[in-house]
Amino acid sequence: KLWHVSVTAFHPKLVEAAAALVSVAPEGLDTVFLNNSGAEAVEAAIKLARKSTGRTEIIAFHGGFHGRTYGALTLTDSKPKYREGMGPFLPGVHHVRYPHCFRLCDHAPGAPCPIAAGADFDELFATVAPDTVAAVFVEPVQGEGGFVVPPPTFLPALRKICDEHGILLIADEVQSGFGRTGRMFAVEHTATVPDIMCVAKAMGNGIPVAGLIARHDVMNAWSPGEHGTTYGGNALACAAVVAVVETMVHERIPERADRLGKEIRKRVETWRERVPQLADVRGLGMMNGLEFMTDGAPDAEFVRRVQHRAVDEGLLLLTAGADYNVIRLMPPLTIDEHDLDKGLTILEGVLHKETAT
Repeated sequence: KLWHVSVTAFHPKLVEAAAALVSVAPEGLDTVFLNNSGAEAVEAAIKLARKSTGRTEIIAFHGGFHGRTYGALTLTDSKPKYREGMGPFLPGVHHVRYPHCFRLCDHAPGAPCPIAAGADFDELFATVAPDTVAAVFVEPVQGEGGFVVPPPTFLPALRKICDEHGILLIADEVQSGFGRTGRMFAVEHTATVPDIMCVAKAMGNGIPVAGLIARHDVMNAWSPGEHGTTYGGNALACAAVVAVVETMVHERIPERADRLGKEIRKRVETWRERVPQLADVRGLGMMNGLEFMTDGAPDAEFVRRVQHRAVDEGLLLLTAGADYNVIRLMPPLTIDEHDLDKGLTILEGVLHKETAT
């Protein structure tokens, strides 16, 4: 009935969509602003963080991806090609290391990670006063940066640092949200509640829609008309959001992703005996990364050859990471298990052929 209603008009489906999102969001995130894309949500979160705190500085992470519009691109640090020739960027943005322990750390597996504990923040705060920092933007699981799963102590440590200094914690769940990691949102794995959550992609199941879910005391920093959108929250997009949330809850899609993801990682781990280049297998739910190294160095050429062989076998593979040496496994959460098995069988065969070449 409503093909287009601008932000200047009210329609009931807008409230239904907001209520659906709040019903599955971490407790305390009770206010919603809808827009059109993940990058737009990040841009809005930057504005809201600065407005609500009265502060200017933003902290993001090396390897992070938050979009390709100017503010979002300033936060993005996953691949040089995104930023080359695009500067100057938004002032007041600082980057620290993300705890990619496989590549950055020399501690034993499972041992305390100083990066995850906030060592880089201690160093940064020696030159950037923490009371000037408005927000920390973080992907609970890094996507473009290599499908990196941080230690479980990382997000709680960030929450503690932010609380100590009055900084907002902003979780970019654009890729990791809505069941992808085996929970509705990836922050739930460590019971971490951010102040703002950016959401998009899967929440519309193909319909362009995104948004912020935030604490009302943060969102209320905006006065009427201070931020807006023409198409955000349109009736069609809102209907999609309501349907997605209802379906994910009713059909227990996150739980299925958790089960299948564990089966994927268990199976892929067995390949390492025959594929010495497969140096690391990591993931949560249906968000899994396979990192390939040769003689201790990233092997993008091996991955490129695997991609080409896989295409010939009818399988499309996408890479991740600044070195292009990570194959990401992120099939549809509704994939038929026969098709999942078929895809993994093709990949396994291709890896064995390439290793034997």
